[in-house]
Amino acid sequence: MDVITKADVLVVGTGPAGGTMALALARLGVDVMVINKYPWTAPTPRAHITNQRTVEVLRDLGLADEALALAAPNDLMGENTYCTSLAGDELGRLRTWGTQPHRRSDYELASPERICDLPQNLLEPLLAGGAARQGARVRFSTEFLRCEQDGEGVTSWVRERDTGREYAIRSKYLIGADGANSLVVDQAGLPLEGKMGVSGSINIVFEADLSRFVAHRPSVLYWIFQPGSSVGGMGIGVVRMVRPWHKWLAIWGYEDVANPPKIDDEFAKSILYNLIGDDQVDIKIESFSTWTVNDMYATKLSAGRIYCMGDAVHRHPPTNGLGSNHSIQDAYNLAWKMALVLGGKAGPDLLESYNAERAPIAKQTVTRANKSLGCFPPILEALGLFSTDDPAQMRRNMASIKDSTPEAADRRAALRIAIDGSDFVYNCHGVEMNQRYASHAVVGDGTTPPQYDRDPELFYQPTSFPGARLPHGWVARNGAQISTLALCGGGEFTLLTGLGGEAWVEAAATVSARFGVPIRVHVIGPGRPIEDPHGDFARIRETSEHGAILVRPDVYVGWRADSVSADATDRLCSAMATILALPAETVSECADEMVVGTAG
Repeated sequence: MDVITKADVLVVGTGPAGGTMALALARLGVDVMVINKYPWTAPTPRAHITNQRTVEVLRDLGLADEALALAAPNDLMGENTYCTSLAGDELGRLRTWGTQPHRRSDYELASPERICDLPQNLLEPLLAGGAARQGARVRFSTEFLRCEQDGEGVTSWVRERDTGREYAIRSKYLIGADGANSLVVDQAGLPLEGKMGVSGSINIVFEADLSRFVAHRPSVLYWIFQPGSSVGGMGIGVVRMVRPWHKWLAIWGYEDVANPPKIDDEFAKSILYNLIGDDQVDIKIESFSTWTVNDMYATKLSAGRIYCMGDAVHRHPPTNGLGSNHSIQDAYNLAWKMALVLGGKAGPDLLESYNAERAPIAKQTVTRANKSLGCFPPILEALGLFSTDDPAQMRRNMASIKDSTPEAADRRAALRIAIDGSDFVYNCHGVEMNQRYASHAVVGDGTTPPQYDRDPELFYQPTSFPGARLPHGWVARNGAQISTLALCGGGEFTLLTGLGGEAWVEAAATVSARFGVPIRVHVIGPGRPIEDPHGDFARIRETSEHGAILVRPDVYVGWRADSVSADATDRLCSAMATILALPAETVSECADEMVVGTAG
């Protein structure tokens, strides 16, 4: 065994979770190494929906402009189409990803960013490259083999796949971001609930100019129903836009998970021609593979000094487009905490808040994605596909939807209702944005959580309640419009207050000096560097003008005070000590230093 290599943090995997973790840690000055057993990042598009919260994270990590330049914009994503083939009968459409006019305002009010479509094979190099530029050590063709941990750290054995050389890496923490078949999760012994391999699918990545079939109804997804298809399978497929309108990923389901079909170019092309409905289209196949739909999540995301994230701990179908988004947000949640602990600025118990905050999200992600699969049977039923076992009759039933009969009218009405019901598959804004963390890294203010006014999965409801993401509102810096979110982040805590809350400035300076943790302060109001010309901050703060909102580095509210008082420093000191998992005596020490400083 070769000499041990050392790093503060070893990250296994350069996918959305691992790449984000390496980048975020490196930006915070942590000595981080990230390994990938493959020679490069993901070669296929795989995940692609990039929601508002994720673009906010990419913005804070300095990658948003590059990401948006590569992504297909929101305006090209929304005409989700149900049809018999791209050239065949259209059965209906649903405006998706926030493009429905009456939903667009919900999304625009929620965030300064917009949903976009950024395939994983374009996103991963951004993350890995960004991490390397920030000083992370990135090693490809390096395979994780096993690990052992003790009270001081983790020893991981790895193999260079090009040379066969094995060596050990000693780190203080190990991050398992190695996907749905995670070896790190197995080594850590994390508890898992659910089932793997629920159903099977074929992915085919291909190039073809399909403009004439789709440009008039621009969308990310085209769902195709072909009962009794000549190529076999489940009779349901998807043609997914990768690049408009020349690069695509087709998905075709099969039932026997234990015996996936053998695929070659000829078979792949037969599937594609059926889905397109025109065998004269020039097709260039790039790759094909099989995969299974999973329904499994970890109920605990860490064991000792090993922390896992991303697909390693939430394994689910791609419905709702949650996977890469919540993977990136897992890393964004943990990175600042780990950096503070490694820097001696926070107690180790701060890391336990990762479990409390993100394990419920892992369960929600898997549950929602699998529940969304249930939105499709009502469509099939309305099309008459459940009333017979004869594929020929099924096709006749589908065709009869165009008849001028009372029966066909009833079925058209049922189909419209069923298609509208699939809204939960695409426009679950609340699942994307409504997370409210409850942990020791969140300090309550004595109020009860606000109740949701609308469906909490479909609709985002902003609140400054501790544990919620800071609401977005437009303020002005030197006259220029800027989001409240842009006032925060950057790896630092932020305190927001209004006129009359100037005492919080001194309190933040005292507490920051005591803990050695920067707290930037923004006093928002007329005549200040940050003004509130539209009254947005006044509407979203949910405190008095001279109250305060303490925002964590991940732009979640850690604590708030409704008003200022003589003991502002004590209150802020107590909140910070709790969030940082520091001993209770630090509060009294902070107060003592305040008195000494005042006397001096």
